[in-house]
Amino acid sequence: MSQTTTLLVTLKKALKAHGFTYADVAKHMDLSQASIKRLFSEENFSLQRLEQICQLMDMQISDLVKQMSEQQARLQQLSVEQETEITNDIALLLVAVCVLNKWRMQDIVDYYQMSEPECIGKLTKLDKLKIIELLPGNRIKLLVDANFGWLENGPIQTFFQRTIGQEFFNSSFHLDDECLIVLNGMLSLQSNGEFQRKLRRLAREFEDLNHEDSSLSLTERNGATVVLAIRNWRYGLSRHLINNGSPEKKPQVIKR
Repeated sequence: MSQTTTLLVTLKKALKAHGFTYADVAKHMDLSQASIKRLFSEENFSLQRLEQICQLMDMQISDLVKQMSEQQARLQQLSVEQETEITNDIALLLVAVCVLNKWRMQDIVDYYQMSEPECIGKLTKLDKLKIIELLPGNRIKLLVDANFGWLENGPIQTFFQRTIGQEFFNSSFHLDDECLIVLNGMLSLQSNGEFQRKLRRLAREFEDLNHEDSSLSLTERNGATVVLAIRNWRYGLSRHLINNGSPEKKPQVIKR
């Protein structure tokens, strides 16, 4: 993640901590709320505008940078060995996903009918991995950064791709809380790169919403999984029709 992105993530957290909304920022900067959302979405902030928002919170830009540095010290990823340890224990993986979504221990025990001693054992392992701190009364304190994620192509990501992919797409996607969009086209490398940047921004918006809703009770939240992907791909059934010669080779035109 670039430093600009990390700084703006810190800025959003600071605004929320101070009780300010996009509407408040828009009013302070004499801009429309849509313009403010676009600035954050496109990460298009000048130092002057950044300073204006900091002034709204009675902060300096240096204060914001200090907060960013403190947050970066928190765990952002596990090692391959740590992820392997988690994937070798399905119950541990389940508990890990739950605590990352800010479930309490009692929520896990009640929802999955897991015994309290078993759940405490899993939480103790996550404590040793520095993902959480298990506090008195079996309270859970997350030690990971807001941008924590599984290793790209690591053991956990590979596990989900291998075991859950078919189950995930085994749906008609017709319910109100479901959506499936399949696009097909031909993009230049430049356009492909731009679209990937938009996908990453959309992923950050999902994480922001996930963080905002984490204070709600479990009865007000439902599990949501989003798959965002783009790749160079041709339908397997059509591969035998593809000319494997040089892409520069053009079909011969017969002139009369």
